[in-house]
Amino acid sequence: MRWVRLDVRGSDACELAPDGAGWSLRGRAEFADARGDAQLAYAVAADSVWRTVRGTVRGTVGETPVALSIERGATGEWTLNGRPVPALQGLVDLDLGFTPATNLFPLRRLALRPGEAANAEAALLDEATWTLRRLRQRYERRNESGWWYESPDAGYAALLQVNPDGFVVDYPGLWRGADSFRK
Repeated sequence: MRWVRLDVRGSDACELAPDGAGWSLRGRAEFADARGDAQLAYAVAADSVWRTVRGTVRGTVGETPVALSIERGATGEWTLNGRPVPALQGLVDLDLGFTPATNLFPLRRLALRPGEAANAEAALLDEATWTLRRLRQRYERRNESGWWYESPDAGYAALLQVNPDGFVVDYPGLWRGADSFRK
């Protein structure tokens, strides 16, 4: 999947593949940042029911190197570069704030039918501070491709359009699937 960023100059591309008893998502995001151009490679592994197992982010933002390793333990504990993050206990989703790719995991895990809704708090990697924090989110499936998304912590709410694979292809004001520009 490929995206073009709408709020600043940027792009993202990722690939999803089966990986043993789960899934592997690997991608690369490039975008303008107040600290300089960002070039970040990311990988997120999920189990067979789309719960995050681990993630990595490597690259640079401006002149600053970024090297992060995130783990979710079997009993729901999270670590960032080996250090516990107790405030995230029990969460199952990792949201990499700089890419729309990780919305795929809660969308697939929730498997909502049209008219159904669910809260899906996530461990958000905040790219401003490179820390993990709790992110309240709610998804409501409106129809086959439309999902209402709300994140009161981020002050964002919009109708997301999702392709049949579960990737967001229209994230109003933030991202659009690169293929959406071809007509």
